Amino acid sequence: MDVMPLLLLVAGSAAVAGLARRTPVPAPLLLVAAGLGAGYLPGVPDYPLDPHIVLPLLLPPLLHTAALDSSYLDLRANLRPVALLSVGYVLFATLAVGYAAYLVIPDLPLTAALVLGAVVAPPDAVAATAIARRLRLPGRITTILQGESLVNDATAITAYKVALAAAVGEGATWAGGLKEFGIAAVGGIGIGLVLMGPLHWLRCKLRDSAVLENTLSLLIPFLAYSVAEHVGASGVLAVVVVALYLGHRSWQVGFETRLQEAAVWTMVSFLLESTVFALIGLQLPVVVRGLGEFSTAQALTYALVVFAVVVLARFVWVFPATYVPRWLSARIREREPDTTWTAPVIVGWAGMRGVVSLAIAFSIPLTIHGDEPFPARNLVLFLTFSTVIGTLVVQGLTLPPLIRLLRLPRPDPQAETLAEAQAQNDASDAAERRLHELLEDSRNALPGPLEDRLRTVLERRRNAVWERLGPPNAETGESVEATYLRLAREMIGAERAVFVELRDARRIDDEMLRTLLRRLDLEEAAAYRETVSPE
Repeated sequence: MDVMPLLLLVAGSAAVAGLARRTPVPAPLLLVAAGLGAGYLPGVPDYPLDPHIVLPLLLPPLLHTAALDSSYLDLRANLRPVALLSVGYVLFATLAVGYAAYLVIPDLPLTAALVLGAVVAPPDAVAATAIARRLRLPGRITTILQGESLVNDATAITAYKVALAAAVGEGATWAGGLKEFGIAAVGGIGIGLVLMGPLHWLRCKLRDSAVLENTLSLLIPFLAYSVAEHVGASGVLAVVVVALYLGHRSWQVGFETRLQEAAVWTMVSFLLESTVFALIGLQLPVVVRGLGEFSTAQALTYALVVFAVVVLARFVWVFPATYVPRWLSARIREREPDTTWTAPVIVGWAGMRGVVSLAIAFSIPLTIHGDEPFPARNLVLFLTFSTVIGTLVVQGLTLPPLIRLLRLPRPDPQAETLAEAQAQNDASDAAERRLHELLEDSRNALPGPLEDRLRTVLERRRNAVWERLGPPNAETGESVEATYLRLAREMIGAERAVFVELRDARRIDDEMLRTLLRRLDLEEAAAYRETVSPE
């Protein structure tokens, strides 16, 4: 097996994603554009999108890292809107797109049209999360989009299986479809609930070895997905349930594990997301070559219709789903904050599709009823591709200016800093009381300088957040926290240079150098965490 094309794909994707950070264009869009262009360059090999690789190997880690960064408490507080989008909207979009395609495309059976509807129904987890974080959307909107994107793949895959069974003549019925959906949902959640406790217990037992813990962390999403799929349940839901629990309980593992895990998953998600969006663009030659009996004009006309229905169906669903429950329930009106028309507009427009839709489309069988070709399979692939590209380009490019135009309220950095400072103050008070209790025991006696050092470190953590509220430098415009971080890095850099000089002079060996540098790295990381607010 020649691995060079795969290595070139990963390296090229990473390079384009890195370039995107220096441009105002979101990385997913630049990667898709690069893939579209590269697909027609001479010498570039075909990169067929194999669903047997994408779904079990790429989807679990992408869902896992997105769920780890999500808030279980926020998702639980917004369970109703998340469920209405991740389940209700996906089923509604399946029917709306399927029926529209059935009416517009001659000789397309309704069952095959519903297969297309299920394929293009789920918005993409990666695109939604990336754009929501970059634009710093209001917290509730971000939570709803993240929650929807975590669960909707399970709904879409189940709907696809039911529609495909009907299309290939396996006698699928509405009752059978609902039964399969229930089994997949309940089974996936059940598998996740069964696995999450033992996996977390095992991680805590391995806390003396951060390397083993993070090796386990990399295996967990594949384990949860494969176990659930093996018994006919939803692997997507199993991965999400396990990851939400582990993220919620991450404070119980060692600090080295958390530091390494953050770095490992950041790297893994960066490489996978970059490769996934580049793969989307690279599918164009494969899809276009397969159009066959359909002319380019016909295919483009059908593509515009499907794209329009996908976009309109989301708005048709989102506005009633936002307001009708509030009109019907006084409890919802009392419990949830008031919302304006701008929030459902943003949620409605943030419906980008992604690689899951393409992977499902490529899994459509070539034949039905023995040797009879699947109706318009190549056209379904093209319509899926055009919908994914259309939503990523049109909605992805226009979402940032739309948010600026609507002037959505953004998180108040001052309020966030005050809340963080108060939380740190409460924690420091508890730490100070605990230190006082420990030092009263003669077994914990420390020399005076070391005792003072503990109190100094505690006081520094207590004051660090408050100091970020200081005014910027009148001469340079640099904030207090930026100045502090710059000076701290300069000091640590000076120490680091001395350690290297001592190693080069053979006064210390490489093992000692690595130990000393790790201490400085942790100190620099601590300084960075103290002074830089999260994005």
